[in-house]
Amino acid sequence: MNEALPDVPEVRVVGLPQLTSGFDLVERLDLPMHLKVHGPLEPMGGEQLAQLSERINLKGRGGAGFPFHKKLRSVAEAAIRRGVRPVVVVNGSEDEPACRKDTVMINRAPHLILDGALLVAEALGARTLVVGVTRESTQRSMEAALSERGLTNRRGATIRARVQRNPVRMVTGAAASLVRSIDGGPAIPPGRKTSASQNGVGGAPTLLSNAETFAQLAIAARIGAERYGNTGLYDEPGTVMLTVSGAVARPMVIEAPTGVPLRYILQLAGAPPVPQGVLTGGYHGKWIDSATVNETIVSRNSLDAVGGALGAGAILPISTATCPLGESLRVAQWLAEESAGQCGPCYLGLPAAARGMEDILNGGGPAALEALKQVANAVKRRGACSHPDGSAMFLESTIKAFTDDLAAHVLGNGCGRPVEGVLPLFEGGQQPTGIPGGQAEPEQGPSRQKIYVDWTLCRGHGLCADILPEVFQLGADGFPTVAQAGVPRYAEAKALRAVRRCPALALRLEEDTRGAAPRQNLPAVREGGGGGRRALGRGR
Repeated sequence: MNEALPDVPEVRVVGLPQLTSGFDLVERLDLPMHLKVHGPLEPMGGEQLAQLSERINLKGRGGAGFPFHKKLRSVAEAAIRRGVRPVVVVNGSEDEPACRKDTVMINRAPHLILDGALLVAEALGARTLVVGVTRESTQRSMEAALSERGLTNRRGATIRARVQRNPVRMVTGAAASLVRSIDGGPAIPPGRKTSASQNGVGGAPTLLSNAETFAQLAIAARIGAERYGNTGLYDEPGTVMLTVSGAVARPMVIEAPTGVPLRYILQLAGAPPVPQGVLTGGYHGKWIDSATVNETIVSRNSLDAVGGALGAGAILPISTATCPLGESLRVAQWLAEESAGQCGPCYLGLPAAARGMEDILNGGGPAALEALKQVANAVKRRGACSHPDGSAMFLESTIKAFTDDLAAHVLGNGCGRPVEGVLPLFEGGQQPTGIPGGQAEPEQGPSRQKIYVDWTLCRGHGLCADILPEVFQLGADGFPTVAQAGVPRYAEAKALRAVRRCPALALRLEEDTRGAAPRQNLPAVREGGGGGRRALGRGR
């Protein structure tokens, strides 16, 4: 079984270092060493900075790959139009078990990230800088870096800077989650699509980008677009930070120029000569097969062209000794557990998808495969954030990439290979909260309310799906696709309304009070029978 990756694994460089300059000298570049290695950085105007970003084709390195110059101009225009000062946010929330490149940069070269962030803040006239992190080590390193620069969060400071520590969760890294937490709310998506560039921290236009993106900008600002473009590909210049783990001899973070063959990156980490497949982009990424690996170079366009993804820069090969569907099932189960519990496609759809993958492995046959495809398709583009979309993409890629293994499980008795657990998860399969002694916010999980469908009464009116889409979806036959489900806490009132308005009286809502005092937030009617349960609102 593969152990959880350390915060700062081994770091290697292909060619000349840029982001990792000085790593061979010290473990962490404090401010004096940072200036000795990289030199001073002159301020730049906003349009000058946007033109630099455009010339080097700088895109966000957190996964989405949005052009940085467009984001910079959008924030500047919104701030001028509204007459308010914008905010700059560094997203260092690296909460995927297979990603460590941003964590390495914050721990070892925090001032390079701050260089880029402060460059943008000065160009935009921002007076607030927030760095979002989730790990104790990154919090310590970044707070030390702010202190070394004399930056504080005190009123009256030229620029107020602070670190925002959130729990280690997959959804924490979403831009909307980070903005919400900075404003004092829970670190989960707000349930509606928002644009930080227009309405971010405190309602102000906010330039929010990944930690590596700011570091790349700092390098380009120092050496200029022409020299920056001498490294890597013409259309994707510079270097990229990759986290390589999975079936490798030595998990590591690698800085490499774009254009390097992917097979060379795998060889550096000691991957199998002929891997069964390689997961690219992390757990919201896509699989490519062994034949494709030899045709692929490290670049966003190249990986997209072969059906892979650069994503957050995670590269995970697996060997021919393990069952790829079993490996993917472990990840699918983890992704389901990472739900914020706010919307049906995520809270209900992802566990259903994981169960569908498990059914395939347990001999469910073609029906199980078809059910998995339907669930994966149903969750896309319907969630409160991108987590359902990324998870569905991972599952669809799995069943597309490993057709032979899929056929063996669907049509036969399985592939006969064990599940070695080479794709890293957090220790014990659980994620640390990121806050010592901390627990998830109460509103993130389900309530103790469960809603049930009585199939002897249900007539397929579909009203339940209209009132409570977080829980109910209608199948091809027009009937609900679930017989029972937990209700998210925020949707309890809607669940009660669905029960009362069901024309066939086919719904009931029950509260499981075993092991806890019953909550009295919903009107309850005691029914016969024990078991510590109370039925709610059977009638209209």
